[in-house]
Amino acid sequence: MSNRRDFLKISSLASASLMLPNFLKSTGKANFSSSTQGKVLVVIQLSGGNDGLNTVVPFRNDIYYENRPKLGLGKEEILQMNDELGLHPSLEGMMNLYDEGQVSVINSVGYPNPNRSHFRSMDIWQSASRSDQYLQSGWIGRFLDSACNNGHITPHTAIELSDSLSLALKGKQIKGLATNNPKSLYQATRDPFIQVLAKQPQQKHEDHPNIDYLHKTLIEASSSAKYLHEKSKIYKSWASYPANKFGKRLKTISELIISGSETRVYYVSHSGFDTHVNQKGQHARLLEQYDKGISAFVEDLKKNDRFKDVMIMTFSEFGRRVKQNAGGGTDHGTANNLFLMSGSLKKAGIYNKAPNLKDLDKGDLKYEIDFRRVYASLLDNWLEVDSTGILGESFQKLKVV
Repeated sequence: MSNRRDFLKISSLASASLMLPNFLKSTGKANFSSSTQGKVLVVIQLSGGNDGLNTVVPFRNDIYYENRPKLGLGKEEILQMNDELGLHPSLEGMMNLYDEGQVSVINSVGYPNPNRSHFRSMDIWQSASRSDQYLQSGWIGRFLDSACNNGHITPHTAIELSDSLSLALKGKQIKGLATNNPKSLYQATRDPFIQVLAKQPQQKHEDHPNIDYLHKTLIEASSSAKYLHEKSKIYKSWASYPANKFGKRLKTISELIISGSETRVYYVSHSGFDTHVNQKGQHARLLEQYDKGISAFVEDLKKNDRFKDVMIMTFSEFGRRVKQNAGGGTDHGTANNLFLMSGSLKKAGIYNKAPNLKDLDKGDLKYEIDFRRVYASLLDNWLEVDSTGILGESFQKLKVV
């Protein structure tokens, strides 16, 4: 540090780092070249471990009812998809989309040597790692890295509607942007002190590279905040979204998509699915919230001719065990179903056979489709990037996207 002026500049920036909200700190370095508006991926995480067997119900299977004498849903209750499987009665909107050929149900999705810990299994899904591999970056974050290397990236290319950024959106070079809504993000960056810092010319501090990184992050976050705020004013939705956190976040996503934001990936969570006790009513309520949110979201996109450009993937970190527990719920399981929804599916309907309840692994479902095959299909065929470099190996694609 050569003089008092440098010291004051560095001190000011360091102090600012303590004042900045988490979503500003989460932005990584990126260039600001415009990306062409293309297909959009919306990832929905059902946090806690959704009970897949009571979401896509094998209503003709006696083993299902033997293991779930109180939790099992009968044929008269479910929304029948074919002669063997039906949707939970709370999923009426999704059933309508299924009938219209805009839903693909992929059964028995998981990975080898499954982990029943919420945190570890979620890390595996978000990082796209093996169960014995620990990665510090996420699959969407590495998509950002790949896009940056090709010169097609902005700080808002991937957005998580949340207070904090998930591992999924953290790359080695680039991180996505986390915010609950564009207005709050923009207002945070309008603080006079932050504005002064953001407008200062970038300088090299050889002895303090973290100061340079922080300054660049601040500039990029401020630019993204302004961009998203301007986009969010273009279209205001009048669709009937549910008045809960999940519904409000989906509404924000739809407004940004319809307004023409350059964002390629949106990430949102719907929590509460760890249903160890009293599952039946709680699960029905959570699925109803999910269904109403999705229904309003898709209606919005369709009215504005954008559903053909949007792919929605819904997953959970694991399913539940086949047998109900003594508390009227289900415990942590392994494989689960996964949903893809779009106006541009290549194969709609039920993608593969129902889980085999006669062939279990210590009471758990065996996985049939590695979740990274789904990621590879979305990366290669929807986002149009090389999945092998992002996932670290080649996976056979599904003929859905």
